[in-house]
Amino acid sequence: KEGIATGAYVLNPLSKKRVPIWLGNFVVAGYGTGAVMGVPYADQRDFDFAKKYALPIIPIIKPNGSEVPDPQTEAYTDQGIMINSGQFDGLPNEEAKKAITHELELQNLGHPTVQFRLRDWNISRQRYWGAPIPVMYCEKCGLVPEDEANLPVVLPLDLKVRADGQSPLANAESFYKCTCPKCGGEARRETDTMDTFVESSWYFARYTSARKTDAAFDPEALAYWLPVDQYIGGVEHAILHLLYARFFTKALRDLGIYPKDLAEPFSRLLTQGMVLKDGSKMSKSKGNIVNPAEMIERYGADTVRLFCLFAAPPERDFDWSDSGIDGAFRFLNRVYRLFVETRENLLPVNAASASADDASDPKAQDLRRKEHATIKKVSDDLCDKFQFNTAIAAIMELFNAMYLCREESGKPHMQKEFSSAMATALTLLAPITPHLAEDLWADLGHNTPLYQEKWPTFAEAALKQETVTIAVQVNGKLRSTIQVPQDLPEEELKACVLKEPNIVRHLTNLTVKKMIIVPAKLVNIVAK
Repeated sequence: KEGIATGAYVLNPLSKKRVPIWLGNFVVAGYGTGAVMGVPYADQRDFDFAKKYALPIIPIIKPNGSEVPDPQTEAYTDQGIMINSGQFDGLPNEEAKKAITHELELQNLGHPTVQFRLRDWNISRQRYWGAPIPVMYCEKCGLVPEDEANLPVVLPLDLKVRADGQSPLANAESFYKCTCPKCGGEARRETDTMDTFVESSWYFARYTSARKTDAAFDPEALAYWLPVDQYIGGVEHAILHLLYARFFTKALRDLGIYPKDLAEPFSRLLTQGMVLKDGSKMSKSKGNIVNPAEMIERYGADTVRLFCLFAAPPERDFDWSDSGIDGAFRFLNRVYRLFVETRENLLPVNAASASADDASDPKAQDLRRKEHATIKKVSDDLCDKFQFNTAIAAIMELFNAMYLCREESGKPHMQKEFSSAMATALTLLAPITPHLAEDLWADLGHNTPLYQEKWPTFAEAALKQETVTIAVQVNGKLRSTIQVPQDLPEEELKACVLKEPNIVRHLTNLTVKKMIIVPAKLVNIVAK
């Protein structure tokens, strides 16, 4: 940060003390009047500037519960109590802002105002592909909008793209020569086209009534569909497009075109991360591009999809990893092998089709419990949290559980549960690896494609365990584990714990003071 002292001063309107005037290269000239009050104690940029030029830094806020740091190494930007501020000493700093503004009003020295950051937006582009701007230029009438009956103005499709990259519209007489709708004389059509952000700022609203020909929007359709439930976009796209879409929504609402109660265009936002290579954004100049076509040719589209979704949460960047995509490929091969090994035992059932009555064997009960727990986990992660990586991890765990039962997949006590679990696993995989899931689903003998099936729902009762494993600690150290009924009363649980031989041994010569119980998980015995 650079600055120049002017040698001039102004008077602080309330304290009447002289304040030096400096020219600084970090002050935005177009913001407000271009002159701002520097407060080095509470603003980091002002703090850095004051340090550089040995300007005084006066503490004005005392941190809550502590003293002003000495020496001060950075600006203080948290809450606190005003000090060295005359009549405003002792006020919380947020309240002091209002009190200072009120005092300036009373003395007719100033008043509160809102500083908007809106700037003019140049929407015109000198390119061919874009929505034509529906205005023309007439020597007699000046700038004239196109007649509504002639809208929309469409691009000519018989033009050739120029080698120099310039738009061919400026030289296409068939396009730019036109008739003035006011006087009927010759006019020249605007050959610039609109920035594509103009169209993308409202296309979602047009989708609600895309076939309507007599108006851009159907008010009833807008009221029914908007706001959009979920917005997904990359960080650069989301910042600009989201801003413009919000602006258009509020403007069209105020014009009476959108519903009056439509405050925002989108209800939820997910800003997705980028796929990096060697820790940086992929680009041709860096030579770190991974060609998706080559990966699909080598591994298949499902593997590429699985790896990208499993590598990281969707909002985070992740580094492309050849070993990672190999791992995704191995998992899908494992899925295929399990299907082939058990195919002759599989019944053509739908997801979550085995009932509690079918699962009489403890091993079958465990598989059914895992199946329904996976449905719950994947449904929550995909539909509510957008945590695709943890959803995939849950599906992998379900396949692990199925592998442990594969030798018994055709036996009477297991066949229904195993077949149901396989149908569930394929259904949950379908949004992630649709090609493999559809092929295996068809091989099961189903007449309708998997994508037309209903999403499975879990049964709450299926999640309950008849027995649970309890960890038992003595003074915080694990000494044993015991299996007890899920709904065992607390007093009976304590009795079971104190009969456990290993616990009895560790309590020799000790007196139990209390027992801390975490239901269905842990018992910690405090003894001396």
